[in-house]
Amino acid sequence: MEQLVNLYNKAKTLNNNQLRKLIRSGDYIGQTAGLSKNMLQTNLIILEKQYALDFMIFCQRNPKACPLVAVTNVGDPFFKTLGNNIDVRTDVPSYNIYENGNFNKTVNQISELWNKNLIAFAIGCSFTFEHSLLRHGFSIDHITENKVVPMYSTNIKNKKSGPFENTMVVSMRIFKKDQVDKIINICKSFHWAHGKPIHVGDPNEIGISNIFKPTWGDKPRSLLKDEVNMFWACGVTPQNAILNSSVEFCISHTPGYMLITDIKEDAEIPILQ
Repeated sequence: MEQLVNLYNKAKTLNNNQLRKLIRSGDYIGQTAGLSKNMLQTNLIILEKQYALDFMIFCQRNPKACPLVAVTNVGDPFFKTLGNNIDVRTDVPSYNIYENGNFNKTVNQISELWNKNLIAFAIGCSFTFEHSLLRHGFSIDHITENKVVPMYSTNIKNKKSGPFENTMVVSMRIFKKDQVDKIINICKSFHWAHGKPIHVGDPNEIGISNIFKPTWGDKPRSLLKDEVNMFWACGVTPQNAILNSSVEFCISHTPGYMLITDIKEDAEIPILQ
């Protein structure tokens, strides 16, 4: 555990290029919340090309959870619009592999799985706006404790496209009740990172029956009397859509282990200039 903490603290001191090199070499395989300050982090989905149009339409129909920021060319593993030499095969700390709509395994690189028929999609991540919250003096539990943010399946239905449907996934953070309005005001400008929260308060209202059993990520602590749960749409939503779908093969990031880009967190357009 001490070694993991030391690696995470070292990663905090690195810029986006240095961090990607560390990930590519296999020397950092941890979660990425709180890392690469002021840069856009993204979720990752990799599909065979016959599903590309259906998935792009799914993102267009569900933009709050799936703000699409980049797409590779078919068979090309590089996100040329997101940075210099960003290789989707090696530059994410951990990947999930899905087969026939079921989770299969987790791996730390996918070079051997990549083929000429694959296309990769980058979807904005809420880790991006967390740096702004930290700069404004807010404390974020999972960053302080080096844990993975808790994420939950909800009862909020996505708009279907092809085989992609299921329900929205949300991430949850605990803040004081008197901080809610300021946090909403900060987050609403981060359009590529899910923007403002979709729900504040009782998790049962969005279909979460047990807040202490997240679908992904680490168990949160109990609320204090002056605190409240805040929920943001989450880019793990496509992975929820993959589950129980007819999609034969899919690769994603492992929730909490994101792709670090060279795009500024407040970029109006997420394309490297």
